[in-house]
Amino acid sequence: MSTNRRSTGMSARHPSSAAFAPNVYKSTTEPPAPTSKQKALHSKFKAAAAMTGMHGRQQNDKERKAPKEERPSNLKVWVLASRPHTLTASIAPVLVGAALTSYHHSKAATTGDGRSNNNILALSVAWGAFACLIQLGTNLHNDYADFVKGADDEKRVGQARATQKGWLTPRQTAGGATLCLALATAIGLYLAHSIAGTGGGFYGFDSASLFIVASSVFNAVAYTGGPYPLGYVGLGSISIGYSGLGDIFVFLYFGLVATLGVPYLYLRSHGNSESPLLLLLDNDLFRRAFHAAIPIGNLATAIIVVNNLRDRKTDVLAQKRTTAVRFGETFARSEYALLVLSSYAFLFVLAKSTYEDAWILPLLSLPVAMPQLEAVALGGKDGAALNEHVGGTARLQLLFCLLLVLGINLSTE
Repeated sequence: MSTNRRSTGMSARHPSSAAFAPNVYKSTTEPPAPTSKQKALHSKFKAAAAMTGMHGRQQNDKERKAPKEERPSNLKVWVLASRPHTLTASIAPVLVGAALTSYHHSKAATTGDGRSNNNILALSVAWGAFACLIQLGTNLHNDYADFVKGADDEKRVGQARATQKGWLTPRQTAGGATLCLALATAIGLYLAHSIAGTGGGFYGFDSASLFIVASSVFNAVAYTGGPYPLGYVGLGSISIGYSGLGDIFVFLYFGLVATLGVPYLYLRSHGNSESPLLLLLDNDLFRRAFHAAIPIGNLATAIIVVNNLRDRKTDVLAQKRTTAVRFGETFARSEYALLVLSSYAFLFVLAKSTYEDAWILPLLSLPVAMPQLEAVALGGKDGAALNEHVGGTARLQLLFCLLLVLGINLSTE
């Protein structure tokens, strides 16, 4: 017995038996080795987890690093909302109309029919102020109405809008538009009264001028429409721009009306009481001003065409049916080419009607027109890349008008 106990004790301490001791506490079977398919799935899960973590870290880094857009100063915000760079479309036609009026006055003076030239400058300044205030009012109301109607949102590809950015409330931009249009109305009524003459016109106001003042103010708010102020009289659904009539509006008011304004006021203030239609048929000044207004109106319309071409994709979402939306990209690009090129072709009609070769001087602006035609008409650019060509077309119109003014002044001397 003792021998067995000692032998058992010795065997418990034997190195060979110690190697098997741990197996008493382990399962007698080992797990099967993973297959190649399981290994591949495991690798995919690890890679997906790693990518998810990386994406999350990158997204958080972007959120931390993206600078929050700060609100500019009040002055800069109102300048942005009013878009003063667009005022060239209002000022340039007035300059041409004033130059034509001075040209006519100088010719009349040489034949002994001239009267005082003192009021041409005053009429030009007043009419220019009226035109600029109408455009400022239109711009501010557009900033307000495009926002409340959903056309200006975070997907906008054009220049920033103050209401859309939250820098001004809709009430503030609508109030700014109201102030500009009220001032324009006051100036327009003053001009309509000053040229009516004793007992003439409608209650002491020139009838045609009253119509221009009233329609200009109405069109300024009807261009984009919206609930204010037309909604208060049941006309909130009216919108010139959203119905595709913006091109016609711009041609009529930023082409014909803006250019013919000073000649008409001059003729009325000098006792000519003929209707605008008879003036167009019988009066050299008014007829020449009408001829000059056509290329100017074409270039003004080209500005809105490239603007609508740029915005056509977001305009569709806002149900803004501009000509670019109604008829498509190809139509808009072709329309732009026709408007710009016909402006230069019409210079020869203008020169022939006056026998003044200097009036074709705007041809010198063709090198400025070519990059615009290449980018817009030939389809070189689209979307936000067209931003520079909205301003580029506005600068082209200004240069065209300044060269025409120079040509008119050269033929006056």
